[in-house]
Amino acid sequence: MNTEIFLPLLLAFGITAVIGPFLIPYLRRLKFGQTEREEGVKSHLKKAGTPTMGGIMILASVIVVSIIFSFMYPRILPVLFLTVAFGVIGFVDDYLKVVLKRSDGFLPRQKFLAELIVTTVFMIILLVNNEPGLGVMVPFTGGQIADIGWLAFPGLYIAVLGTVNAVNFTDGLDGLASSVTVPVAVFFTAASVLKGTGLAPIGCAVIGALLAFLMYNVFPAKIFMGDTGSLALGGFVAGMAYMQNMPVFILIVGLIYVIEIVTVMLQVGYFKATHGKRLFKMTPIHHSFELSGWSEPRIAAVFTIITIILCCVGFMAL
Repeated sequence: MNTEIFLPLLLAFGITAVIGPFLIPYLRRLKFGQTEREEGVKSHLKKAGTPTMGGIMILASVIVVSIIFSFMYPRILPVLFLTVAFGVIGFVDDYLKVVLKRSDGFLPRQKFLAELIVTTVFMIILLVNNEPGLGVMVPFTGGQIADIGWLAFPGLYIAVLGTVNAVNFTDGLDGLASSVTVPVAVFFTAASVLKGTGLAPIGCAVIGALLAFLMYNVFPAKIFMGDTGSLALGGFVAGMAYMQNMPVFILIVGLIYVIEIVTVMLQVGYFKATHGKRLFKMTPIHHSFELSGWSEPRIAAVFTIITIILCCVGFMAL
């Protein structure tokens, strides 16, 4: 148990913590800095130039630790694939924004196509291995797995792509995506230990990496994870859920992610339908709280506490 839990956590924490002091000044010298939109929250303009692409720190430690433990725990490999593949998409997106000065990075159709390909490969991996399959655990039924037939295929695309982009939207304040994802990672890792699914090493690696990353990412952030980190974390959450037949549980423990992306969708739809009116002050919803006078640390703390409570509900639902 110590080998499965504490060792990968400590290794990932140590690797990320050590990389930070070298990577941050290196990215600053390369001028890989965050750009802030003029139409965004005005207080964020002072963050312009803060190094981004810090997700490299998270990915590096998770990859190293997962490779070490994959020989004993091969079931972590599909989760590692989804994490790294989406992280690579995020890295290219960040590179286009920061280095090539393309303000929006990937064109929307390019990014969607890349995400679609990664999700399809992940689905094929699940089908070829024939385990865990595409069955869905129903919350509050004592672990009953429901066979939803052909609906499992579109459901997987919606769940994976929705989770990845929802985590991406959550990454908008110092420490927010990191602190919210820690309890989510703890939940899916603890579920793995309880169910004996053999995924704990990669879960603990992500927990350790995020805790170390938070040392540099809490307000005022010295580095941002960028799409490199947020897309990778979304892939991790989706991978952990599907490798345990638990995609529905993302709606419970990841409700903050869901709210973030749904408010964006509502805002865009309402804006178009009313020809310019807004439903919220600004989306994703954390920006509305900012414009209402909440500080970034307060928003991060409240959203994290809510997520911890939701994870407790998730344990009750197992």
